[in-house]
Amino acid sequence: MGDGRWRTVGNALMRVAVVWAVSTLTMLVLAGVLPEFRLQSDDGDSITKTAFTAAWGAGAFGLLSALVWPLLVRALLIVPALVLGLLVFFLNGSLLLVALRLIPDGRGAADPQTAVVVAAVMSAVASATSTALAVRDDNAYRRRLSRLADRRRRRSGHDHGRCGPPGIVFIQLDGVGHDILARAADTGLMPTVARWLTDDGSHRLTPWRTDWSSQTGASQLGILHGSNHDVPAFRWYEKETGDVMVSSRPASALELQRRAVARTRDGGLLTVDGASRGNLFSGGADQLALVLSMAARRGKGRRSRAGYFAYFSDPANAVRTALSFVAEVCREIGESTRARIRKDTPRIKRGGLYPFIRAFATVVERDVVVAAVMGDMFAGRTAVYADLVAYDEVAHHSGPHSRDAEKLLGRLDRCLALIAKVAEHTPRRYRIVLLSDHGQSPGETFAGAYGLTLKDLVRAGCGLPVSRRAQRTRSGSEARDAVRIALHRRPVEETGAEHRAEPSDPVVLASGNLGLISFPDIEGRASREQLDRSRPALLSTLANHPGIGFLLVRSERHGSVVLSGGGTEIPVRELRDGEGPLAPFGPGAAAAIRRTDTFPHVADVMVNSMHDAATGTVHAFEEQIGSHGGLGGAQSLPFLLWPTDLSSPVADGTELVGAERVHRVLRRWLRECAGRRTPATRTPTTVVRYAADGADGARRPDGAGPREGAGRSGGTGLSGEADGTAATVG
Repeated sequence: MGDGRWRTVGNALMRVAVVWAVSTLTMLVLAGVLPEFRLQSDDGDSITKTAFTAAWGAGAFGLLSALVWPLLVRALLIVPALVLGLLVFFLNGSLLLVALRLIPDGRGAADPQTAVVVAAVMSAVASATSTALAVRDDNAYRRRLSRLADRRRRRSGHDHGRCGPPGIVFIQLDGVGHDILARAADTGLMPTVARWLTDDGSHRLTPWRTDWSSQTGASQLGILHGSNHDVPAFRWYEKETGDVMVSSRPASALELQRRAVARTRDGGLLTVDGASRGNLFSGGADQLALVLSMAARRGKGRRSRAGYFAYFSDPANAVRTALSFVAEVCREIGESTRARIRKDTPRIKRGGLYPFIRAFATVVERDVVVAAVMGDMFAGRTAVYADLVAYDEVAHHSGPHSRDAEKLLGRLDRCLALIAKVAEHTPRRYRIVLLSDHGQSPGETFAGAYGLTLKDLVRAGCGLPVSRRAQRTRSGSEARDAVRIALHRRPVEETGAEHRAEPSDPVVLASGNLGLISFPDIEGRASREQLDRSRPALLSTLANHPGIGFLLVRSERHGSVVLSGGGTEIPVRELRDGEGPLAPFGPGAAAAIRRTDTFPHVADVMVNSMHDAATGTVHAFEEQIGSHGGLGGAQSLPFLLWPTDLSSPVADGTELVGAERVHRVLRRWLRECAGRRTPATRTPTTVVRYAADGADGARRPDGAGPREGAGRSGGTGLSGEADGTAATVG
């Protein structure tokens, strides 16, 4: 055995000894502090004997954690991810009780509640010590990465090496607008982004403009699959089936993915050695974790084991995430209480399950997704696309410019710093691209400003009774349904009143400050003339309301028209940016409206709220004070931040418009990194049966691909395979 190998063994033994010693000391301190935790016999022991008992207990607990914990997690993979996180304390405490029973002469004892506390503290201390030692030992860190890379090479038969073509990691900061990111970098709130932009100049920042539907479902479908055709909003009504499509519902997401694949005849951005983490759609990736569209899959493979096994198999990671989850729940309760005491305006209710939903989005999903991305980089995968939803979820309820949301930006920046650090040691080089799917526009809710919901206003305009009690619309938060999927519960929209509508009642749906009104009793797309005959007061009631900016409706005489207050009526083909009802909405509004008007499932009446160009505020038709989904303000201007050694997304002086164009830019960058080794496109090779074919066959373009085949492998919530370690992102 050479000197280097002896040195390696010696360093490893030294790290084990240090962690053992620190764990022993921690156990001694806890025994002195906690009355229900003892390490002595009833008659008392000497200091030396007590120390020996602590060392024995710490060693047994460490050994059980290393050997038994991964087996427990693997056996419990049938448990939903969120539930497994809550079981962490119980499992860890049980291991400690077993370790105490292994101490000779029965000197170790603790009641179950105390065992949970002791196990959590010891796991956290041991993890921190081990991480600190690994950071100081660069050779150990590189050896660990080398082992992970070797495992990947043996499995795939490929060896890229750091001299080979680089891979790309796409990190989506959900809901972070261009101006928000630029301001956070300028003020030092996001130092990693600031360093990329100014200190080393390695990246450049540019805005891009969304389609009319400025929300994750439309944007991410276009980015990952190259087409968001016929996605008019976050949720919409399809007359031929009577169903409400909801972007965050697994069955709907799967169907949207299938339609995009059929339209483009391509599997997606990630079909070549790709990984999809925390997204609504798979992008054609082999490796999946927290991918919503795959949660609708049935049968074997629906729940792949390694997705969160790679993270929760380390008890310290599980304990840390569980503790952070509890802390985040308490933080949200405290922040909402302070907002009520200060009487902040605008403000919405943040009670009920929301603190837990926020904690899931900002802690559990973040930790698992970042860990999966690190594992993908360690494994040398070609393309990784991950969505971090924390900011979007908090901004919906606290506001995009609130202190709560700003704190989340700082935490997201630490995630980016961790990923960038990993990229310095991975077996292949990586380009890191940041982007967002939309921004957010602030403003008081429509109901808060005017005392009635859009549904109330529509029913009044139709001459239907309006309940005295406010009829709140459901929130379009992506995280809410993600939590339900993690709990293996059906989303509310699948079983609620929105799923099916009575033929006599209008269907009124909300997507941020975009409203959609459909009339099931009118076949096809209703015209203005039909509505004026059957509901003569409706269109004028809506168009003249101060909280509404404009309406889109089909006219039998003039084609589709835009209506607004004062009797304004402009044919869609004559719309001009900056003129008439579109004056407050900025450039690109006319083209966005014209494109949506061509969709087969555009609503009978599309309603966009008012927009104050001076303040950037809109009125959401949902219970959100930070919203997105329609036109108006920062919601339509997300960002793209890319390494300077990649080509510019667009020529100087031109604008990047639409998620489909962003898809083409990202695909071009993949080709630039891989050269000619990676094909530009690849269609799926595995046929997947879908539960929801609907009537889409009649709407597919001529020559479209097969009706099946959107995904190649999948699972629910936390699925896929991630070779890597867990992330520490506090």
